[in-house]
Amino acid sequence: MNVEKRMKMAGSVRTGGKGTLRRKKKSVHKTTTTDEKRMQSTLKRIGANTIPAIEEVNIFKEDVVIQFTNPKVQASIAANTWVVSGTPQNKKLQDILPQIIHQLGPDNLENLKKLAEQIQKEACNADFLLA
Repeated sequence: MNVEKRMKMAGSVRTGGKGTLRRKKKSVHKTTTTDEKRMQSTLKRIGANTIPAIEEVNIFKEDVVIQFTNPKVQASIAANTWVVSGTPQNKKLQDILPQIIHQLGPDNLENLKKLAEQIQKEACNADFLLA
């Protein structure tokens, strides 16, 4: 082994400058568990309770729907805080609309009609600009 290669290898494992100890293995810090514990302690402090038996949560954001299947939902009514945790899926509104239309109440149905009118106007404007 030549001297240059040995110096290069030695430089990559030193934690400080010349004369410091070499580390045996690279340490990996896990912060996700501490973040989760901190969030759970904060939720406990504000009095959030787990809401059982929720199968699906849909969050509407313009033309995208963020869908959680079998999420863990916690709520604190006094603090006006809702926490939805789980694996999200981003879906287009047009794709998911037939599946969730029966879940919408009368208030949301009006909002859905307004949204459909906006989409229709945008489609007409796009066709006009393309022609």
